Amino acid sequence: MGSRATALSSSLFSWFAAASIAVLAAGASAQPAASTYPTRPVALIVPQAAGGTNDIVGRLVGQKLGELLGVGVVIDNRPGAGGNIGTQLAAKAPKDGQTLLMTISSSQAINPALYRNPGFDPEKDFKPVGLIGAVPNVLLVNPGFPAKTLPELLALARQKGAHYQYASAGNGTLNHLLGEMLNSMAGISLEHVPYKGVAPAINDVLGGQLPIVFASLPSALPHIKAGKLRALAVSGAKRSPALPDVPAIAEAVPGYDGTLWIGLFAPAGVPGEVLTKLQDTMHKALAAKDLREKLEQQGVEVAPPTSPEQFSALLHDDLGKWARIVKQSGASVD
Repeated sequence: MGSRATALSSSLFSWFAAASIAVLAAGASAQPAASTYPTRPVALIVPQAAGGTNDIVGRLVGQKLGELLGVGVVIDNRPGAGGNIGTQLAAKAPKDGQTLLMTISSSQAINPALYRNPGFDPEKDFKPVGLIGAVPNVLLVNPGFPAKTLPELLALARQKGAHYQYASAGNGTLNHLLGEMLNSMAGISLEHVPYKGVAPAINDVLGGQLPIVFASLPSALPHIKAGKLRALAVSGAKRSPALPDVPAIAEAVPGYDGTLWIGLFAPAGVPGEVLTKLQDTMHKALAAKDLREKLEQQGVEVAPPTSPEQFSALLHDDLGKWARIVKQSGASVD
């Protein structure tokens, strides 16, 4: 995949470090927050199924945002089409700040390369509110699967006539592409089986219907700790602090690296003073010790203070990067 395919886990935080302090200081003199916003509970659209990483993080962040804003934050799961359905809904929502989008890079930065018409423009239709952090994925197997390590799985998959399937959260999702990357880089041919969300994919591997699944760390961690799934490797360039004894895929497949980021967006057109209040509130939420600890316990590497401009630049760069990776992998949904 080349150096451009290097994911957030090894470079995300250093990417922001140099400019963060100056930009945030400048932001303090921005438009004052709207005194009347919000006027009612805020809807937080999560374009993935309940139980997935984005849902878990959305509920944690939504609770803290609600505390700071003084209203309830209602999670609205709208899965389907790799996140396109919920994202389209958020893009068309009223421009009053009462509806927000909690999304992941696989939907916002990868889908435009996978779909001829995803139904939204990730840059024109949205304004960044805040980057939350980075999350590695985990390569998991049912405990009854014969491979105890990734090298053992690769050896099995390379045998003549071998046919193994892996589950993902859906066509075009990051877990799908992680499998395609592993096939390409390791010289194997795992068959992709898409599901409508990571939770049903995990459930079928728990039940033994399929042997293998790529899942985000927050979605997988409870099952790993309970011994119901075996973690063979994490997808980042390095091991995750949440699973220090689990190797990175790159230790067996040099150069392999894949993770995702999670962030909050508002529909483009939200009044400037409302957007500023949302951005300021998000910074306060992520600075709260209790929220950071809860996110870290879920395997989220919380981002350092990140300005909206920096988040926009990250999205723009990732759109170009993933377009190249999708083209190289040959993955397609349409």
